[in-house]
Amino acid sequence: MKRLLSASALGLILVSGAHAAEITIAAANMSTYLDPGRDHSNVGSQFYYNSFDPLIDKDYSVVGGAWKPGLATEWTLVEPTIMELKLRQGVTFHNGEAMTADDVVFSLNRMYQATFAPYQVRARDRLENFAKAEKVDDFTVRIHAKRAEPLWETLINLQQVFIIPQDYTVALSGDPKVAEDTDFEAFSLAPVGTGPYKVAEFVPGTKLVWERFDGFWGDAAPLDRVTVQLVPEVASRLTALKTGEADIATNIAPDQLALIEGDADIKAEGMLTPLFHVMILNQNHPKLKDARIRQALSLAIDRNALNEALWLGRADVPDSHTMEEYGDLYMPELKTFGYDPEKAKALLAEAGYDGFEVTFDTQGSYYTNGLLAAQAITEMWGAVGVKGVIRDLPKWTGNDPEMMTRNWSNPMYFADPFGSFGVMWAPGGPSQSEGRFNTTPAYEAAWERFRFGETLDGRKTAYAELMEHMKADPAVLPLYRPYESWAMRRSVNWAPKPGHIPYVLDFRAGSISVE
Repeated sequence: MKRLLSASALGLILVSGAHAAEITIAAANMSTYLDPGRDHSNVGSQFYYNSFDPLIDKDYSVVGGAWKPGLATEWTLVEPTIMELKLRQGVTFHNGEAMTADDVVFSLNRMYQATFAPYQVRARDRLENFAKAEKVDDFTVRIHAKRAEPLWETLINLQQVFIIPQDYTVALSGDPKVAEDTDFEAFSLAPVGTGPYKVAEFVPGTKLVWERFDGFWGDAAPLDRVTVQLVPEVASRLTALKTGEADIATNIAPDQLALIEGDADIKAEGMLTPLFHVMILNQNHPKLKDARIRQALSLAIDRNALNEALWLGRADVPDSHTMEEYGDLYMPELKTFGYDPEKAKALLAEAGYDGFEVTFDTQGSYYTNGLLAAQAITEMWGAVGVKGVIRDLPKWTGNDPEMMTRNWSNPMYFADPFGSFGVMWAPGGPSQSEGRFNTTPAYEAAWERFRFGETLDGRKTAYAELMEHMKADPAVLPLYRPYESWAMRRSVNWAPKPGHIPYVLDFRAGSISVE
């Protein structure tokens, strides 16, 4: 196996994938921590399914794939608010500890009864209905919900409730018998799971190395070793592929695909990603409190033009916050968002817009085409008389009271409107808790009917009401569903699976091979 010791194009050390059982990933972004419970970022979501397991797994090769046993071999709803799960025996964590019900209860209750602040956020935005998990015996647990739960399997399958070892985690700092916040902080730098690959090395923000875990309970991992290395520049990622210093490169924009298709040594796999790139608007910024200003900023954006210019028409521009993956709850008939520059001008005049600057925050290359989209959007605002100014900042500003607008994403964390729109825009969720979004009693009532509705028609009617609220008092505009691509050496046979949440690098058995 060869090594690149210095190269101005990369400016980084990349381990070659010359050996068939070892590959290197040139990644556009890299996490600063690894903890499936606290994380829900697009960057972090790439990395968990190789090292951790859910209790209830699924077929990810298709959208809406069937549920199947994971760390639980069977599950039964014993009461409308109680699910009992029988656990798989003979499961071993990467550190050698045997998995029992104690680990499962610990993993679930660290989220359901969260005291660690990052866990509390995730508990609020998707796990609020769960009260506790309890041990029945060494290989049986029960999960208690606060009220009848329509999405049991879906919410037990979530990344945030992947299973981690209790004894290992609580011994990482302080009292070795008590779970403390510092234990969870330490775990995020030295994670241990039950999956087919163990984390052999992690340099936050720079590098991750997986190695095959020979004690895995399921089918053996097909790769001996995977190195994920931060390579921020797309040109450098492609150079690494062409020189053989990397085997897969992430986040390739459509304008690079023609170059890839013309190269005999590399190829690309892509998909319409199950998430929206969105613009968020701060309802509480003093300059944007008038909903007509925010309506105008939304109506001034020609999202179809963005798609053609930035994604070569490969993205999807929605009329509402809905996607086909929602199944029976896909609602393309909703017309929540649109393009109408003349109406935008009229609304600005009615609101008395006086020419103040409207800032649009972005974060460099975090989102594929993110900066280019920001530039195009501010130009479109200029066409209706709005002075837009881009702030390219190295951090998240969605919780900054001075933020006016910015780019963000709304991924589909599970195939239901709750799994995309709801996670971000539910009452008490991240948008409201960060101070940029307000709910009303009517919105909250519609949310309750949508979230816990017992009939499909009832849930659809309530969701339509939520979309009408967003139309009248906008806080978000879905720009498009991006068409994301991964480039790779022709010797690598891999593609993203449509049943996963966005960006998952699934290298389990049957998911990848190297010739």
